[in-house]
Amino acid sequence: MFRNVVLRILLSPFALIYGIIISLINFSYDTGLLKSSRFSIPVIGVGNLSIGGAGKTPHIEYLIDLLKDYINVATLSRGYKRETSGFRLVQYHDTALTVGDEPLQYRRKFRDIVVAVAESRAYAIPQIIQNYPETQTILLDDAFQHRSVQPGLNIMLTAYDMLFTDDYLLPAGRLREWRSGYKRAAIIIVSKCPPDLDENTKNAIKLKINPTKNQHVYFSCYQYDHPYNFFNREQKILLDESLSIILLSAIANTEYLLTYLEQHVQSINEIEYEDHHVFDRHDIEKISKIFSNLESNRKLILTTEKDAMRLDLHKDLLEKMNIPVYVLPIKVKFLAEEGFAFEKDIKEFLLNFMA
Repeated sequence: MFRNVVLRILLSPFALIYGIIISLINFSYDTGLLKSSRFSIPVIGVGNLSIGGAGKTPHIEYLIDLLKDYINVATLSRGYKRETSGFRLVQYHDTALTVGDEPLQYRRKFRDIVVAVAESRAYAIPQIIQNYPETQTILLDDAFQHRSVQPGLNIMLTAYDMLFTDDYLLPAGRLREWRSGYKRAAIIIVSKCPPDLDENTKNAIKLKINPTKNQHVYFSCYQYDHPYNFFNREQKILLDESLSIILLSAIANTEYLLTYLEQHVQSINEIEYEDHHVFDRHDIEKISKIFSNLESNRKLILTTEKDAMRLDLHKDLLEKMNIPVYVLPIKVKFLAEEGFAFEKDIKEFLLNFMA
């Protein structure tokens, strides 16, 4: 803890310089010196103030599940760490290298929606409408700081164990802009909460956030389903106390996941990489060696859905090595029946939208 405090103090001058630059950019948008594009269809932005780990992907999927049976939905992402550039419609046969892991996950889980990637969202939205004129709403993935597009509805996430109110600007902390940026959001979701979070704690968090009179604050948690076989999605397994797992992850934060797994399996061995790490053959050989050396009668590799999109690049090799890899799916659940109120907010925005 002391080391973190000292490091934060040392980095604070750089954070101040960064903050001044961000303030100038936001001031330019707020005063009209820089223009934000608005569009004739409803655009919903989902993002956060910090770098990763708040659960944008499962919340986007929650919205897709909510809307896809009623209206034509499209998602638009940057396509982080892809090796292509420009506007691209994501196809089922794409890879994490061509479109990024999260857009590929949307494409493979929801085959009836439009999924696109582009660095410039202001350019990409007209392209989506031109290619798919029947599109009725667009979900912007991780676009809170990208103000070249002004969403009709901004949803901001903040993780329960790392609230933006307790964080600091980069590089001293994880914030991509000043805390005051939260005021641009119409909805704030405190994500990754304990499922049994009590009302007193929720009220204390709301006091820290200090929402404006027009903002709604909701609390969500994760629900984990039974892991499915990486090579055969129809084959599932139950987690139990006789099972030893190797948790293979390259995501921003595994603490919430580890808390869940510790309650369901005998032992956990971690192989952890930086967020969005692109696995190579050396990684696969390392994973295979660790798996072989693990002494257990029942053992397997467990990974996340996002990581599975990047592991897919080495699917043939993993199958040849006969390594049992399972994928743990997650869904968002709102606490205390708050999902009804959240869904009402979304539906009212769509019904009342005016270009």
